[in-house]
Amino acid sequence: MSVPLEDVAFTEFIQHPTAATGRLASVRALRLRRRDAEDLVVMSAARAEHEREVIELTARLLSSLVRHAGGHALLEELLPEVLPWIRFLPAADLSILVQEFIDVTEAAASVDNVAPIAQLLLEWRHTAEVHADPQLHALLLTPRGEDHGPVLPPDLEDGE
Repeated sequence: MSVPLEDVAFTEFIQHPTAATGRLASVRALRLRRRDAEDLVVMSAARAEHEREVIELTARLLSSLVRHAGGHALLEELLPEVLPWIRFLPAADLSILVQEFIDVTEAAASVDNVAPIAQLLLEWRHTAEVHADPQLHALLLTPRGEDHGPVLPPDLEDGE
């Protein structure tokens, strides 16, 4: 279970930065709420470094686990306990998800950026949502008009 961030209005942070940052001694991080933009998170540099180290260790441990006999199968068995929505995926997709998760986690840790992991999980969760809804699944599998074949990449000669 994640610890919620303490919310602080961005204007309060700007007007009283010492008081706001002083709260970091007792909370994991501050969420700076902004009206016209995405919220920001402020945490101590030491805390951010510790979290980065844990993510990197977890990625390396996962990668090492999978390289050992039965590691991939063990991950396939355990992931549905951690991510219950996986149960809606077809069995063949579970194996693909596990391999992609391993590959992306290892790569993301190597560049110190967890955004690709979050994106991968979001995409697979949406896939599971489609499989969980038989009407939506059937609708998406039903051909709609003429198939025009694969989409070609944009023509980069147009000045792009």
